Amino acid sequence: MAQLFSVRIFIPVLLLLLSGSAFAAGGHQLPLYPESPFSDGSGFTWISNSMIMVWLAAAIIVLFCRAATKKMALVPSGLQNFAEWLVESLYDFFGNILGEDLVKRTFWFFGATFLLILVVNYLGLIPGVGTMGTTDAHGHFKGLLRGGNADLNMTAAMSITFFLLWLYWSFTEIGVKNFFAHIFAPQGTFTGFMKIGMIVMFFLVGILEVVSIFIRPVALSFRLFGNIYGGEQTLEGLMALVPKYFAFLPALPFYFMELLVGLVQALVFTLLCAVFLKLMCSHSEEH
Repeated sequence: MAQLFSVRIFIPVLLLLLSGSAFAAGGHQLPLYPESPFSDGSGFTWISNSMIMVWLAAAIIVLFCRAATKKMALVPSGLQNFAEWLVESLYDFFGNILGEDLVKRTFWFFGATFLLILVVNYLGLIPGVGTMGTTDAHGHFKGLLRGGNADLNMTAAMSITFFLLWLYWSFTEIGVKNFFAHIFAPQGTFTGFMKIGMIVMFFLVGILEVVSIFIRPVALSFRLFGNIYGGEQTLEGLMALVPKYFAFLPALPFYFMELLVGLVQALVFTLLCAVFLKLMCSHSEEH
């Protein structure tokens, strides 16, 4: 009965928020680039609306962690129980990919990155977030908040950070010699002309591998950015197809799909990062 009551309350409230969001938005499209909500000459124009969203998400995560660990108990309950379940689930998930030793060194990054991407994605989907802002004298709307992962700067920063950590973890885990041997050295035992041919072939393959390594952060950046930005643009476009009082109707099914996409994209980004690290560090187990 309580669950049925919650559903009866949740759906009308969501419809009301979506309709209010559509009315206020007026069908404006999300700009490709982030903007500063502050006026020129304020000294804060370097702060973009996507940066504010990321800071807000980080603050929410910090407050959640403090609230969950404020009154620690041997038998967890409430918020502490949920926090421990979440951390343990993520730890086991990445542990199955990376292995027991590697996950101990790297879980702080993968766990934090997953939570940050997830919270940022969901904050950008709160109805009405994109409608908060100001309109200048030329009629240009400048939003106060913008989905953090709908900003290529944000996704590129996370990808480059992982790339640098990937290099550090790889060098310290398997050594510099094994790192380059994993890329260029022939796999297997060969003699005579076959050995020379395999050395040349694996060297050429190694060059392609180096190219693919440098492409990884680019692919990670654009995959996350494209999915989140495209999803928000889809919602905006659907809401502009009908009169603004009913704009929420065509976007409603896709809104729930975007809730799933927000979780999937956080999972995909961190999963690919973990797989890339494991592929390199697994070399030490083979030799």
